[in-house]
Amino acid sequence: MTRNLALPLVLALALVAGVARAQHAGMTAAEHDQAQQRSASPLAAAGIAEGTVKNGVRTVEMTVTQEGFEPSKVKALKGEKLRLVVTRKTDKTCATEIVIPGYGINQKLPLDKAVTVELTPKASGEIKYACGMDMITGVILVP
Repeated sequence: MTRNLALPLVLALALVAGVARAQHAGMTAAEHDQAQQRSASPLAAAGIAEGTVKNGVRTVEMTVTQEGFEPSKVKALKGEKLRLVVTRKTDKTCATEIVIPGYGINQKLPLDKAVTVELTPKASGEIKYACGMDMITGVILVP
């Protein structure tokens, strides 16, 4: 029964994605940025950071506080370069580094210094990031 429902759902999603791509193809860069800002509101309300996109690179500013990584949820696109700019603001957590195992990233986070981490998501799904002890975590959501 599940297989019978999955195919129409996949086809409907593909159709919607194709229409959206066609709509975006005719946009200028400024129109694309405006459309992104309009669509960011629901994600921001859900606590998912989109950052800004410039020259094909998505940049998300992050901090490490006593609450952990903020934001703890980041949106990225498959095949689009993602630049995380992480600044640790506290010594009261174990999050003195950011580790993204599937991408070979293990970067120290010195106190009060912005550190840039870049990766390009290879597939849709979730990419987990964490402190070196895997106690403080976050996720990159790739639709």
